[in-house]
Amino acid sequence: MNTIDFSQLAMSRRNALSLLGGGTALMALPSCTHQPARLAGNWPDADAFLEAVAWQLLDLGPEGATSLSIDTGAHAGLRRRLSDRSPRGQQQIAALLRDSLKIARRFDGNALSPQTRTSLAVVESAFSTALDGFALPYGDVAVGGWRNTPYVVIQNVGAYLDTPRFLDGDHPVHTAEDAEAYLARLEAFPAQLDGELVRLKSAGRMGVIAPSFLLDKAIRQMSLARDDAAQGGDLVRSLVRRTAAIPGEWERRARLIATGPVAAALSRQLNELKAQRVRASDSAGIWARPHGEAWYAWGLRASTTTTRTPDDLHRMGLDQLAQIHARMDPILRKLGYTSGSVGERMTALGKDKRFQFSNDDKGRAEIIALMQSKIDFMRTKLPQAFRTLVKGNLEIRRLPPAEEPGAPGAYGGAGSIDGTVPGKIWINLGSTDLHSRYSLPTLAFHEGIPGHVWQGEYANRLPLIRTLLAFNAYSEGWALYAETLGDELGAYEGDPVGQLGYLQSIGFRACRLVVDTGLHAKQWTRQQAVDWFSSTNGSSVSEVAPEVDRYCSWPGQACGYKVGHSEILAQRDRARAALGARFDLRDFDDAVVGGGNVPLDVLAQNVSRYIAENKAS
Repeated sequence: MNTIDFSQLAMSRRNALSLLGGGTALMALPSCTHQPARLAGNWPDADAFLEAVAWQLLDLGPEGATSLSIDTGAHAGLRRRLSDRSPRGQQQIAALLRDSLKIARRFDGNALSPQTRTSLAVVESAFSTALDGFALPYGDVAVGGWRNTPYVVIQNVGAYLDTPRFLDGDHPVHTAEDAEAYLARLEAFPAQLDGELVRLKSAGRMGVIAPSFLLDKAIRQMSLARDDAAQGGDLVRSLVRRTAAIPGEWERRARLIATGPVAAALSRQLNELKAQRVRASDSAGIWARPHGEAWYAWGLRASTTTTRTPDDLHRMGLDQLAQIHARMDPILRKLGYTSGSVGERMTALGKDKRFQFSNDDKGRAEIIALMQSKIDFMRTKLPQAFRTLVKGNLEIRRLPPAEEPGAPGAYGGAGSIDGTVPGKIWINLGSTDLHSRYSLPTLAFHEGIPGHVWQGEYANRLPLIRTLLAFNAYSEGWALYAETLGDELGAYEGDPVGQLGYLQSIGFRACRLVVDTGLHAKQWTRQQAVDWFSSTNGSSVSEVAPEVDRYCSWPGQACGYKVGHSEILAQRDRARAALGARFDLRDFDDAVVGGGNVPLDVLAQNVSRYIAENKAS
């Protein structure tokens, strides 16, 4: 997804730190004249160097500074800029990574504190992996992020989605100066889109054209975005709503930009997508694109922080799914579901009207209320699992309707460092069929507390470079571990159907290993993936189909979840075996979440340090 994923989309920290890279990456002003500084020279202080690198990343991805509420004081100019998604922007990111790695490798780790050594290890892993991605001939590279993709613009990737959501969700408008900064960014939006368009066309000339079914979704969504902008739409309404008490011609000025340059730039992207659709095939996997095998090998390495092969991950998914279904079978039998596979019985359970929501505003309100009640419950249990507690600043919001057709069921992440911007769970309510009453509790734990929002607040306490850099296997592994903690902390006591929802969710991630590798390494068709997924895990087709489309656009990303979850559980078993009676869940969880978002080998080192310290105490 780009190079420095500074916008992980929800414009929560997780989303906003997902933008710096290819598709969501960089650009300054419409004139595109911004020249970031180059890192050079001797750096006797490693911490000062790492702080400088962090601000250089934010200079290239200024949306991240806004999402963290640190675009103030000497850095206030960042609030007026957007990242540059053009080839030139990509080159600037790659140059920064190369410069930074050269300097980082000069430091003697033995002379540094454990925290600084970990930070340098994180930089080494994130930057070297990203540079390997930049060496590939196409795609967006997430520098310490999760949205690596071969496609610059598609149903869930592109400035046409990211920037409007960012402007409405994260860009503050409290003063006239904030409103002027909003207009400056809106004015920069067409240049950002056009920079992206250059790369979209370049990929098309190489034959890197997204599957036809993804292009159909993207074309529908971009048509809606273009038509909305041509009428002023949400880009104008967002500013008008927040400037009601701020004198100025905000609506007139925003409307001129949205209906003119923005709508025209969206039309240019739309025309290119339509041109590529004529040449598109329905081959779902990256194997069918030029250099597809090499791209997928890198995508798996970036997403899992391991070198596991597609065949290995495919087998892992099947093995773990069998173990999970073995736990689900006796629960289903006690509920009276005795015939058929676990998937068939879960399909039957999903059709039970008791667990469904009405597909209207009443049902949507009930979904949000149920998720909030589960967050409230989990807050009461957190002292049993953590010795150090953060606030868990959180709100639950519906995804913009224009984004819902191409989006997953939900995603989330922490807010700003100073707490002024809350973390968010963005939930897809385009159809309430995406959710059931037994699936929402574990979803709330995954996206919110103690999942992404909770973990992100610990990251916000670390040095800035650690707040910016994240690893898919850790991020998603932790969120799955948060689901496990929900089960272990009693969320489903007396609620066997709720526990089935949790186990189905974990099984869902095991299925992802099978489906992702099936699509991209074993040449599965989209329909084959949807059919296998829905029948095997008992998930509805309405839930599974957009999931499969997501795997097609983000090869490898779906494999990080279960790999990371399995590693955290393995490290917990190792710590419990090593410490015996000295083992305390609160201390282990503190070590894992407090150690920050790291590649899995560094996670093992952090746990080893925790074990050694507790043995000695």
